[in-house]
Amino acid sequence: MNAKVQTQGIPRLTSFQLTSLVIVRILVGWHILYEGMVKLLSSNWSSAGFLMDSKWILADFFQSMAAEPTTLSVVDTLNIWGLILIGLGLILGAFTRMASIAGALLLFFYYLSHPPLVGLSYALPSEGSYLIVNKTLIEAAVLLIMAAFPTGKYIGIDRIIDRIKGNPSPEEAEKEAVA
Repeated sequence: MNAKVQTQGIPRLTSFQLTSLVIVRILVGWHILYEGMVKLLSSNWSSAGFLMDSKWILADFFQSMAAEPTTLSVVDTLNIWGLILIGLGLILGAFTRMASIAGALLLFFYYLSHPPLVGLSYALPSEGSYLIVNKTLIEAAVLLIMAAFPTGKYIGIDRIIDRIKGNPSPEEAEKEAVA
């Protein structure tokens, strides 16, 4: 269980560390995929309310997206399919680093739209009480960790992609490094 695992370009991981990272990757992927699917299957979903309720330094930017119907339609479509593709990428370990970075960026925009700062209140109450750090920011940070540790190269479609490209598996890379 504590066997060290050498990954390409990332520090050695124990089996427990790798397993933990893969579990977190799949859990976050499921959350993001589900958010996208719910929006896709809801015929009347739109980000308009969320964007119009934006506060803080980018409020004008987000509200301007909601004010123009064509822009709003594009934003809604990109949001839905972005969530679905990011979620699938994380669950399947496909393009894991790209999915992680895209997810972190998307969540960071959500955070900037509704930061939990003193003096800001929103139309919809949050699930809990937050100051500066909320679940969205934490999940964005987790995705940055996933980008730093692309576990799809071990457990996921990234491993197959690397084989097709002729790259050695992480285990083979470790053997070559030792030899």
